[in-house]
Amino acid sequence: MAKSSPSESTGTMPLSRDRILQVALQQADAEGLAALSMRKLAQALGVKAMSLYNHVANKDDIIDGMVELVVAEMALPSLTVDWQTAMRQRATSAHAVLLRHPWATMALMSRVNVGPAMLRYIDATLGCLVEAGFSYPLADYAWNAIDSHTYGFTLQALNFPFEADEYAQTAQDYVAMIPPERYPYMHRLTQQVMTGQHNGLHDFEFGLNLLLDGLEKLRGTNSPNSEP
Repeated sequence: MAKSSPSESTGTMPLSRDRILQVALQQADAEGLAALSMRKLAQALGVKAMSLYNHVANKDDIIDGMVELVVAEMALPSLTVDWQTAMRQRATSAHAVLLRHPWATMALMSRVNVGPAMLRYIDATLGCLVEAGFSYPLADYAWNAIDSHTYGFTLQALNFPFEADEYAQTAQDYVAMIPPERYPYMHRLTQQVMTGQHNGLHDFEFGLNLLLDGLEKLRGTNSPNSEP
C-alpha cells in the first residue's frame, strides 16, 4: 500500500484507510449509503479524489470496510453464560448497532462479508451454540434464524411509517377504513389500540424469545425436523 504524501493529509491527520472508512461511516449514517460517493468523501477529507485510491480500491471496498466497522461494534456471544443469555445479548446488541447505522442492515444482507470482524463474529456464534450442544447443522440454522429476525425487525423499525406515540391517533384515523362487518378481527384490534387496551408496539424480545425457546427444544438433536 502506498504511503501518504504530505498532500494526502487532512489537517494534521494523515490520510489512511481507517480515516477514510470512519468518515465514510459518518456520511452514510447521516445521509444514507446511496449518498456516499468518492467525490463527496474526498471533499469531506480535504483531499483530491484520486488520493483515496492509495488506500481503498473503490466504493465497494469502502462499503466492505464500513460493514466491518459496524460488525466490530456488535457484542460477541459469551461462553461464560448460558447459551440463551449469550444469544439474547448478541441479538439485542446487533439490533441496537444496526439502529445506529440505518444503512448497514441491507449491506449485511446483500453482500459477501468475509472480513476478520465478521469471521470472528460468526465463529464465536457457532462456538457458543456448538459448545451448548447444538450440532453444526443446527447451529447454522439457529444463528441464521436469529439473524433473520434481527435484520427483519430492524428494517421494519427503521422504515415503519408511524412513531410509537402516534399509534392510537393513527388507529383513530384509519378505523373507518376497517368496517367491522368486513374486517371484524382487525376492527376489534384497532379499537383496542385506539382505547389504550393494546399499545400496538412491535416487540423485538417477543419474537426472539419464541426462537430461543423453540431452539432449546432442538438442542442435542441432529436435525431441525427432529422430535424433541
